[in-house]
Amino acid sequence: VQLQASGGGLVQAGGSLRLSCAASGLTFSGYAMGWFRQAPGKEREVVGVISWGGRTTEYADSVEGRFTISRDNAKNTVYLQMNSLKPEDTAVYYCAGGSYYRLKTLQSPNYWGQGTLVTVSS
Repeated sequence: VQLQASGGGLVQAGGSLRLSCAASGLTFSGYAMGWFRQAPGKEREVVGVISWGGRTTEYADSVEGRFTISRDNAKNTVYLQMNSLKPEDTAVYYCAGGSYYRLKTLQSPNYWGQGTLVTVSS
């Protein structure tokens, strides 16, 4: 199983980025997917989670209204659209797959991807 995250980079505060996570080796449509982040010196936290069919999403309070998770099961890909970025959004962002509840509570997702670094300058 591989979860390949991409799309990170350097952006100014107020800007936007779109992260992608391409999955292979698993029945993608059978899993909820989530985005997580870890800033330097901080614990990993949930950014948002999307159900297997894409109908249900939840977000951390800190990103609600600015970030949007979506998925394309035909392309085995989950996305994270990040708008109105703030310096405090700077972190390594990871995608993961598993059950919806376990993802949103950060309880050992079935699969983790490698991270992609997002840096927001002030």
